[in-house]
Amino acid sequence: MRTGEPLPTVGDVLAALATGLWHWDSAAGTVTVDAEAARLLGLPPEPTTLTQAGARSRLHPVDWNEIVSVVQLAVTEDTLAEVRIRVMDERGRVLRTVRSRSKPTIDPERRSYELIGTLQEVTEPSPQTAARNPTVTGDWRRSREAFLLDAGRALAEARSTEEVLRVAAGLAMPGFSPDGLAVFGVDGDRLTVIGHHGHRDGDERPFTHMPLNTDYPAAEVVRTGRAVYLSSPEEYKDRYPTAWPLAEQFARQSWAFLPLTVAGRTMGAWMAGFTYPVSFTPDERSVLTTVARMLAQALSRAGAAETERELTDGLQRTMLPTLGPEIPGMTVAARYVPTGGGLQVGGDWYDMIALPNGRFALVIGDVQGHDVRAAGLMGQLRIALRAYASEGHRPDAVLSRASRFLHGVTFDSDNDFSDLRFATCLYVEVDPVSGVLDIARAGHPDPAVRMADGTVLVRPTAGGLPLGVDPDADYPTTRLVLEPGETMLLCTDGLIETGGHDLDTGWRRIRSILESYEDADESADGTAPSADGLAPEGLEALADALVRGVHGPSSHHTPGPLADRREDDIAILLLCRAGEGRGCDDTTAVRPPVRRTALTVAQAEPERIAGARQQVRELLHDWACDDQAHSAVLLVSETLTNVLVHTDADALLVAEMTGENGKRRLRIEVMDTSDDLPHKRRPGELASSGRGLVLMELLADAWGVDPRGDGKSIWFELYETAPPDGSSVVRPGSPVV
Repeated sequence: MRTGEPLPTVGDVLAALATGLWHWDSAAGTVTVDAEAARLLGLPPEPTTLTQAGARSRLHPVDWNEIVSVVQLAVTEDTLAEVRIRVMDERGRVLRTVRSRSKPTIDPERRSYELIGTLQEVTEPSPQTAARNPTVTGDWRRSREAFLLDAGRALAEARSTEEVLRVAAGLAMPGFSPDGLAVFGVDGDRLTVIGHHGHRDGDERPFTHMPLNTDYPAAEVVRTGRAVYLSSPEEYKDRYPTAWPLAEQFARQSWAFLPLTVAGRTMGAWMAGFTYPVSFTPDERSVLTTVARMLAQALSRAGAAETERELTDGLQRTMLPTLGPEIPGMTVAARYVPTGGGLQVGGDWYDMIALPNGRFALVIGDVQGHDVRAAGLMGQLRIALRAYASEGHRPDAVLSRASRFLHGVTFDSDNDFSDLRFATCLYVEVDPVSGVLDIARAGHPDPAVRMADGTVLVRPTAGGLPLGVDPDADYPTTRLVLEPGETMLLCTDGLIETGGHDLDTGWRRIRSILESYEDADESADGTAPSADGLAPEGLEALADALVRGVHGPSSHHTPGPLADRREDDIAILLLCRAGEGRGCDDTTAVRPPVRRTALTVAQAEPERIAGARQQVRELLHDWACDDQAHSAVLLVSETLTNVLVHTDADALLVAEMTGENGKRRLRIEVMDTSDDLPHKRRPGELASSGRGLVLMELLADAWGVDPRGDGKSIWFELYETAPPDGSSVVRPGSPVV
């Protein structure tokens, strides 16, 4: 070039240097090349635009993976990306090796990147020197670091031996990926094959249970704790002539056997086999050694976790009972889900006990804590409850004795508060013939009942202190009736409060699961759910739905770190009573026409009026008119209060709803054993009483007072569709006073 002449264009300079230009837009999925770059890629020498898949088809698949890794690292470090790439023809043969240098830029909004770079052909070493100095595609250090970071993350997240082996089989090492892998373990004085990849089933049989003193590389690695590298078949045959016939059939060219060492102990060996010669340079040995160490740690963690799970399963099988024989007219289902940490055992339990009087008892409870001591106390308490129940004691006596037993077990005379533990418990004695439930409760959540039409009510029950707090505590008994077609839920607080819920929001979540389950209970032809209760398989599915609704999809089946929501153990018991004359597995297209609940309020328990109001609210959860629902709650409060204030008797509340949605009738009766009839009065403005019957007349669609042989019944009715004239309706023959 002469002085004063203009400089040549960039394109002319690059053409003179046999260097091509290319542009990759990952968002558009296109690769644009100039004429020289097209020639280097084996295309006609003219500018062209390729799809990303089309460009990838021209490159060696291993090199494409390296391009992605190097580009991601260059974006992170804001540096140049430099790789070596093998260009392939249509038959899969290597045409040439090119070097690419590019500057990646990232678009954060589109989450994509663009690369503008150069392509230049480089000289590939001859076959004679390939084994001594193999080609390494890409920048070795960057590729190695990116690979080790990714491999370490994947192995750290593996939760089982099978998952560790699957991760190891998917590792693509930078520049020299093996096509065959095997992991050997030690069983006594013999070598075992834990897992393998790149081999057919049955290929591992000659290597299984091989003596450690045999002439095989993996056995030597386990004996000595030192790696063995074999760069050629000749070297393998010279060093291990006895084992060579076993390895010859796989037609590999190089092998690496590395020890799997944890805490100074060699627990096995890892083999990586290659179909092409590998010289095992210091850099390559460094990568293999690092992977072997990570693999050993991952296998050790997975083995410990599997041993722990096996121990946990054994403890659960020992401590948790089977549900026993079938009960005529009733179905029982149960679940136990351990907490997400530790040994995955805790203090939650359930039990089903056959009683001497022909009935059976359902027990559910939760010992304080989530440790081995809690699990041990749970086992002792469960045995004690079984013993007291089998002696024929009533529910209150069973819990009183159990409380005294637990206090004695945990109480230390030298230090009163050394390790005192308490336990909540719910004990239900069930009469399978009549459906009568006698319930004693020790600080445990109340039971819930899913009625035949899908409505869910929490059944308030009298209760005492948790077991073990006071050895002389009393536990009153509440009697309920499980109507035909109803299902009772007993659970520990783990089901309610998991996921950050309190008792109130947790119950609302459980109620929505129970009520929405009726949609899943429909048959394939669209018929309505059974009125006779859930089928046995339906009850099991409901138990699974409750667990899934609390936990969400299991994180064990999703990639990435384990995100377990199990903050507490969960125990569930479900009891379903079949419809009269039919079994739980019958189906019908007719929904039950009646929704019914009953509750007793004793003179000494005025606080149960609040529970009665809550029962009525839940019974009317889908009532069309909110004002009528509020009126019903107000009238219930008034009638119950009148009984407790003006009589010396207890009050029995019976609420019954009949009819189809939108045209239902609610009838509520409050009965007592007093013969004194209420009188309608005109209270003054400042009067503190006398408004009960006035409110009844104003708010009820019909009301009245019925004398009974042993007392009276005050009743009122509300209609979801009121009478046309809007007037109050009084049942004929009922006295109004």
